[in-house]
Amino acid sequence: MKVLVTGGSGFIGSHVVDVLVESGYDVIVIDNLSNGKKENVNKKAKFYKEDITSKTLKLVFKKEKPDFVSHQAAQINVRHSIKNPVFDAENNILGSINLLELCKDFGVKKVVYASSGGAIYGNPEYLPCDEKHPIRPISPYGVSKFAVELFLNYYYQTFGLSYCALRYSNVYGPRQDPNGEAGVVAIFTNNLLNNKQCIINGEGKQTRDFVYVKDVAKVNLLALEKKCKVCALNIGSGEETSINGLYKKIRDLVGSNKSAVHGPEIKGEVNRIYLDIKMAEKGLGWKPEFDLDKGLKETSGWFRK
Repeated sequence: MKVLVTGGSGFIGSHVVDVLVESGYDVIVIDNLSNGKKENVNKKAKFYKEDITSKTLKLVFKKEKPDFVSHQAAQINVRHSIKNPVFDAENNILGSINLLELCKDFGVKKVVYASSGGAIYGNPEYLPCDEKHPIRPISPYGVSKFAVELFLNYYYQTFGLSYCALRYSNVYGPRQDPNGEAGVVAIFTNNLLNNKQCIINGEGKQTRDFVYVKDVAKVNLLALEKKCKVCALNIGSGEETSINGLYKKIRDLVGSNKSAVHGPEIKGEVNRIYLDIKMAEKGLGWKPEFDLDKGLKETSGWFRK
């Protein structure tokens, strides 16, 4: 079976590609290399430098005829979406529609979509957020991520295109770019290893749910192979960690005594969030194998190399 992975040279996408290759799938990667790196792509995967917004994407589908699509490509920076919501929508919404039209036209069996559990719920009414929590995003990024879930449902209802939307919390791990991508773990780890100052936005009491990238890659495989036709599932650790607490863990792990400085709060970012992941465990038989300490240890080891 053939799987086309969008954003397959990026941080999360390249790990998804690795898992798919290891599981015996024929993998096609498309990426415009705006954030990803070609050296991240598994040597057993076939690579096309292509953009999901481009009309020429049709040529890849015509040649490769994928059975499944793993849609990881996106504009992922919340702050950038606030500064330029048009760019965010063009990439995340219009690019996804372009992709889904091709999935419909070329008979793709299922789409696994990288959504966001950290952004679509907005400031939570209750914690942890489950999948029944009201959808009230407070950033254009959160709006665009959920908009694609609605389009996926439209393509299922109208054309029978099956899908699974995976609502990621804050994903971290090896290959995350501390300069080009949103990712506080990568930024803190890289800065502290290079004896650079870290900036914590606001008081640092804001919380996030940090999930290790290898756990995310594994759940993408399970979602692709599960026979369910429609699903939207939270993917996280199910644990709440403050940014101050995270900084201390990373500082202790890398052996630094450098203090962080506090900057202004960022509008459009939620104050507290962590996810209820029981549905993913029940529906896919998935639960994270890496706790935060184990994941941070592997991540810091990768950055040291």
